[in-house]
Amino acid sequence: MSHPAAVIIGAGDATGGAIARAFAAAGLTACVNRRARNADQLEALAQSIRDAGHKARAFPADARDENAMIELFDTVEAEVGPVEVAVFNIGANVNFPIAETTLRVYTKVWEMACLGGFLMGREAAKRMAPRGRGTIIFTGATASLRGGSGYAAFSGAKGALRMLAQSMARELGPRGIHVAHTVIDGAIDTDFIRGRHPDFDNARAQDLILNPEAIAANYVTLHKQPKSAWTHELDLRPWGETW
Repeated sequence: MSHPAAVIIGAGDATGGAIARAFAAAGLTACVNRRARNADQLEALAQSIRDAGHKARAFPADARDENAMIELFDTVEAEVGPVEVAVFNIGANVNFPIAETTLRVYTKVWEMACLGGFLMGREAAKRMAPRGRGTIIFTGATASLRGGSGYAAFSGAKGALRMLAQSMARELGPRGIHVAHTVIDGAIDTDFIRGRHPDFDNARAQDLILNPEAIAANYVTLHKQPKSAWTHELDLRPWGETW
């Protein structure tokens, strides 16, 4: 039986996983994606969603691979149902002084954080446009808006992703497709941050760390917005974040 699908590109065990769980709880089949080397963790995420009584499938693939993304969307449409939501959630956050930023680093970050977004956005749009509906969400960062010291590669990629989202929103909005870009401004409650934040437990207790489930709830809200009041860019940050 065909069932509406939410494709989550970059579904890790923090924000991406929370987004997948939130859309599954909202009644969509969560079609989660990470690179093939993370296939076991990806299947574990899908199984945890199914264990909670919702629908999920794992689709390990490299988001930078054009043929892999085409195949992913073709398979979802054929075996799951129409893609109603597509979320690009790959981060690629790195910090290098400009003199130490190699061509390989700069290119790889751009491929992960921008090229992958283009491929996902294009393939989602191809399927959604004939139906005249759908939601495409790109996860951005502080670096989407300004380039910090040492973040030439990351901010270059995230800034380009933001412009991609704007272009797609202007083109696809009149065709019934809601394209949104989120600016996630602040530290997120992840293992990475937990191991590096000098006062993590206290900061989390005071709601100074972004909660992945709270981020995910906002993504579901974006999808459910009426066409008369669509949000294109949504910035999310803890109450105490300097901005």
